[in-house]
Amino acid sequence: MSDDKNVFQKIGDAVVDYAPALAGVLALVPGAGAVPAAAISALGALGKSLGLGTNAKPEDVLAAVTADPEIRLKAIVAENEFKLGMREADIEELKAKLADVQSARNRQIEHEKATGKSDINLYVLAWVLVIGFFGLTGMLLYFSYEGKSITDATGTLFMLMGTMATCFGMVVGYFFGSSVGSAQKSDIITQMSKGRG
Repeated sequence: MSDDKNVFQKIGDAVVDYAPALAGVLALVPGAGAVPAAAISALGALGKSLGLGTNAKPEDVLAAVTADPEIRLKAIVAENEFKLGMREADIEELKAKLADVQSARNRQIEHEKATGKSDINLYVLAWVLVIGFFGLTGMLLYFSYEGKSITDATGTLFMLMGTMATCFGMVVGYFFGSSVGSAQKSDIITQMSKGRG
């Protein structure tokens, strides 16, 4: 696999001035093991722009890159196609996240329709997390203000603080930010989809 790595690196070196994103991805191909999906995608975009197809072998792409006098233009085309593919993958990931948020919202709405009252467990859990976050933050600030050193050899306290901060952010996002953010993100995805169509 070290020979493959050399081929990928040589391809990256040949196009780095015109397609730095492609070159960067190709430079990260490991010396042994499987080639990352991003490198395969980058190689496919470059192969397509060179007229070799998206399934071209690295050796064929390298030969074409070193022999083609119009490599600059073709590398730029490949770079743009690669970036577009990465953007589309980001959009799909965002769609999945928005669907997850919508699913949580629908669960709450359906529960309230069926029972006629709010799910008390949701609010109890949210308050426990908020109070826990501010309690732990207050404790750490108190010790800091008093000049007492906080020793945490195992890292458990700070790991707990990180977890509480993440949970606090999720609670605030659920109750105050997700609906607005989801609507804005849905609009952005719709506009981007129309722009590509």
